[in-house]
Amino acid sequence: MTSKKRILRYMTKRVIVYVITLFISFSIVFLFLRLIPGDPITRYLRMLEQRYSYSMEMLDIVVKWKAELGLEGDLFTQYSRYIQNLFLRLDLGPSFVAFPTPVQDLILTRLPWTIALLGVATLISWSIGTLAGVILGWKRGTKFDSTLFTIALCMSQVPYYIAAIFLVLLLAYVFPVFPSRYAFSPGVQIKLSLDFISSVLYHSFLPALSIVLTSAFGWLISARFLTISIIGEDYLLFAQAKGLKANRVLNRYILRNALLPQATGLAMSLGFIVNGAYLVEWVFSYPGIGGLLQYAINLVDYNTIQGIILMSIFTVLTANLIMDLIYPLIDPRIRSGER
Repeated sequence: MTSKKRILRYMTKRVIVYVITLFISFSIVFLFLRLIPGDPITRYLRMLEQRYSYSMEMLDIVVKWKAELGLEGDLFTQYSRYIQNLFLRLDLGPSFVAFPTPVQDLILTRLPWTIALLGVATLISWSIGTLAGVILGWKRGTKFDSTLFTIALCMSQVPYYIAAIFLVLLLAYVFPVFPSRYAFSPGVQIKLSLDFISSVLYHSFLPALSIVLTSAFGWLISARFLTISIIGEDYLLFAQAKGLKANRVLNRYILRNALLPQATGLAMSLGFIVNGAYLVEWVFSYPGIGGLLQYAINLVDYNTIQGIILMSIFTVLTANLIMDLIYPLIDPRIRSGER
């Protein structure tokens, strides 16, 4: 079998697995949410009854809402309608949180804030952690290595939201240097201007720092272990035996080989950014996907919860697929059929 046919077969297999996994995952999400007791309309009616504002005239509205939200009919009918709308029309249905706004429109208004915050923070933490981990692995056994590695082991176990709460207390209340809430200052108009950009950067510093401080140490640990394993390889011993300079060995042999698995982890992390640090957004009242998901869960808004979870699944699976398709260009072992 030629190299081109082998690569084509490899890519075709990955795409088929991707499509099947996507379909099964979307179906599981639909069935799982229907196992939750109640629905948005039932919750809303109970709230009206508690306020003594429920009347028989609401019955016509309830029937209309059920039809609009896809809650009409038995489970199989709802599932069939859900699959048709999702795969044929790319329609997630209206949101009960902001009825009758479509879920996809509601998500798209919140998504840029989440991507900007978590995406940039993830890239920064990956860059710092990978570089520091490679250097620590190269300098293994030193006092600097043991001290920083111990700190990394402790800090990598700290959740995002704990770091966020600590930073708010320290830098927003004890030392009021940064704001504790919102994405920009009140009164600043949302437009491409220096005032708006500076306000966004100023308000996003603490939430981004909470993510960088915790996740960078995780990247550091993995990069350090990768570097130590690479140092024991025969090709690296041969390069050192040839008398190559330490910087050349570090850059051309260690760093390049450590970047491949680290890049895979980065792709998965970027796929997870839409559902990675919701609690951080909640702590800082950030207008991202996290706040929307929390509000939708409180109202048992099936369509909005479904939309956010489906988007998360799609981004994770797509990120993995992209990395699988790029692998043959990076790793010659796949092109030769060794993997």
